[in-house]
This record gives sequence, structure tokens and C-alpha cells, in this order.
Amino acid sequence: MITALIVLLVFIVVGVIVVTAASVRVLREYERGVVFRLGRVTSQRGPGLILLLPFVDRMVRVSLRTVTLKIPAQEIITRDNVPARVTAVAYYRIIDPTKSVVEIESVLAATSQIAQTTLRSVLGKVELDSLLSEREKINEHLQEIIDDQTEPWGVKVTTVEVKDVELPDRMHHAIARQAEAERERRAKVINAEGEFQAAARLTDAADVISRNPVALKLRYLQTLIEVSGSNSSTIVFPLPVDILEPLIAGAERAALHNGEKREQLGEAVQAARAALEASSESEPVRAQDP
Repeated sequence: MITALIVLLVFIVVGVIVVTAASVRVLREYERGVVFRLGRVTSQRGPGLILLLPFVDRMVRVSLRTVTLKIPAQEIITRDNVPARVTAVAYYRIIDPTKSVVEIESVLAATSQIAQTTLRSVLGKVELDSLLSEREKINEHLQEIIDDQTEPWGVKVTTVEVKDVELPDRMHHAIARQAEAERERRAKVINAEGEFQAAARLTDAADVISRNPVALKLRYLQTLIEVSGSNSSTIVFPLPVDILEPLIAGAERAALHNGEKREQLGEAVQAARAALEASSESEPVRAQDP
């Protein structure tokens, strides 16, 4: 009799332990429990100690922490027909545990597939330059589209980032040539702007100097002093035209005077030659008269 009572007590204790284990749950701060009672959703519970009806209630744990979803590399063709391989990452979290359990079988798998298809669809509509330069705008557009599609599942997509864009080698060379041409264009534009500004300043300086001719001569002397301090052996120094004009006029007058003298001398030489020829013709006639 005593043995039977001991066995009965053991069965009772074991039964109590089993029932307690089946009815008591502990949820962490970032977890929530969706309770099904005989197959129907009753309520959302947690965090803390949760009591369930043994063999009647079934609870599904749902984590509310942000999940990092790595989107596999996708082969895309941009709007300007450039092939590329793009990888991205998305961050999402569950804001409605009941919907995440009832409305969708697997939140992770569904969000991953939606992210992949959206990535190919959106990046196929942009050009390569926009994909490389307007990354923030594309990320915001991707986040809005994926968030709208996952909202019925109780999922909130917080961020979508395009991690890497892999291009063929020939495109790398083309981009390098394009960047080099752009730098050369900017250099030429900056040089032209500098020459334009320098010409404007020189015009202003010429207006100031033209008011006093002495200022121009002083500028010439200052330039000569600056040039004389260098080690070069050749110095090219411009002279003002007003200094050269008297010299040019004197040279012209001298050349004109010398030209007149040369004409007179030529006439005298021609007269002398004519006289000599006449005298040489008259001498034989005088010799025949005796």
C-alpha cells in the first residue's frame, strides 16, 4: 500500500512538472508571443512571464530586433545598356508580431525576395552615371518601395543601401578616360577664366596709366630692375614709341639730305664724264691741221 502511494505521488509530481513546463513561458524584452488557442489567435503577449493553458494554447515567439538582410549580388543592365553586378543590404524589423505570423509564412525569405526583385527593377531604370553619383537618392527610392510591399506583413524596412557596383574592365577604362577628359576641360575653363580676369585687370591698369605718361616710364624702369635681378643673359626691354619717334624723324631727315647730295654728286660726275669725252674727240682734229 505504501509503495502504491509513493508511485502515485511520483506520478503526480511529474504531472505537475510537465503541466507547469507546458504552461509557463518567459519572454525577453525584445520578444513577443503570439498565442493560438485551439488554432485561433487570441492576443499578443510579453515580455516577461507568460502563463498558457496546457495542451490548449500554443505560442509563437517573434523577435522585434532589427534584422540585417544581405541581398545577394544581382546581375543588372542599366538604362544606357551597361552590364553591372550590384550587391546591397537591407535593415528591417517587425512592428506587428501578429501580422508577421498570420499573414506570411517566412518574413525573412519573403523580404529577401522582394528586395532582390525591387533592386533589379529600380536599377534597370537608371543610367550608370546616376547609379554611381546619386546613391542616396536610389537608396531612398528602394527603401520606400520595399517598405510599401512589406507593410501588410507587419514589417518596417528602415534602410536599404547599395553596397557595391562591379563593372566590366572595359567600363573602368572608359570611365578613367572620361574623368581625364573632364579634368582637362575644367583646367582649360579655369585657364580661360584666369586670362579673362587678367585681361580685365590689365585694361583697368592701362586706363590708370594712360592718365599720366610718366607712370608708364616708371613701370618700364621697374620692370627693367626686376629683369636685371635674374641670371639670364638676354634681356628684351620694350621702348615706348614716343621715345623712338624723334630718332626715326631725324634718321628720315638725314636720309633725305644725303639723298639730295648724292643726286648732285651724280650730276657732277656725269658732267665731268661728258667733258672728258668731248675733249678726247677734239684732239685728233687739231693734229691734222698743219
